[in-house]
Amino acid sequence: MAMFFDPFRDIDRVASSILDARQGPRFMPIDLHKDGDVYILNADLPGVDPGSIDVDVDGQVLTVRAERTPRSNDLKWLAHERPSGSFLRQFNLGDGIDTTTISATYDNGVLSITIPVSEKAKPRKVEVQSGVTATQVEVAAA
Repeated sequence: MAMFFDPFRDIDRVASSILDARQGPRFMPIDLHKDGDVYILNADLPGVDPGSIDVDVDGQVLTVRAERTPRSNDLKWLAHERPSGSFLRQFNLGDGIDTTTISATYDNGVLSITIPVSEKAKPRKVEVQSGVTATQVEVAAA
């Protein structure tokens, strides 16, 4: 098998492994969009055990945690770019969210979280009433 040799890539890999020795939480990329009265948050978590995914709501903070189990250290790696360990992301939800009905699914390496807008935060039509009745207008005009 032919492998492309880039000395700078190897230096970056070595430097990142040295600087990342703390084994802290990893970054998970997300997409967030609004679809009608719900927000949809999609987080890429390929290779993560679904049982390790934890979605918590504490007040107005949504926390997503997940764990990717490391492969055996006995292997002789030719390339090792997929990080293992814990993943963590937190989101401030704001006041217009119904935190009691948030739901989550995990399919094909993507965690999808549905975050509904609360009823009181939805736009509504306000009826405008007149303070003067029709009979009062006729009397005032005479």
